[in-house]
Amino acid sequence: MKPILIDFPDEFHTERLLIRKPMPGDGKAVHQAMLASLNELKPWMPWAHIGQTEEDVEVNIREAYAKFFTREDLRLHIFHKESGEFIASSGLHRINWDIPKFEIGYWVDTRYSGKGYITEAAEAIINFAFTNLNAKRVEIRCDAKNVRSRAIPEKLGFTLEGILLNDGLSGDGKEVRDTCVFAKILK
Repeated sequence: MKPILIDFPDEFHTERLLIRKPMPGDGKAVHQAMLASLNELKPWMPWAHIGQTEEDVEVNIREAYAKFFTREDLRLHIFHKESGEFIASSGLHRINWDIPKFEIGYWVDTRYSGKGYITEAAEAIINFAFTNLNAKRVEIRCDAKNVRSRAIPEKLGFTLEGILLNDGLSGDGKEVRDTCVFAKILK
């Protein structure tokens, strides 16, 4: 079956969170979260070094919205269920539908970090991938120095399959870094 023909919900919920596809109009909330979190994101995210306007972010979200429908990439926005506040961005990336396998990425608005939201969201996204998308493999890759990001797959029972030496660059592009590869598989 062609990926564009795969039907699944546009949103799902956890105890505290609404997790949904990106929507036109999300740019303002995402841009504000990015600005509030730049200092924490700069060591890990190259895009945190690019001065992006609210319009730039809105364009990016609309591109992600289109890719969601074509199933090329499944970005997901995470909102607090009660307040409706944007909390984080995550999703299923680097998709191989033939297997199927996915990689989860994530970043959190600094104002909401340390509250377990990313762990809660990642667990729900993993379950979504295995249950709704018939995933056989879900990966989380992160910079070996990013202790907070590494804690997520460790809490969720992923296996550290290896550390790829000299595999990536720091967020500012000035230092070669190692990449941890965590995975959960369906046997």
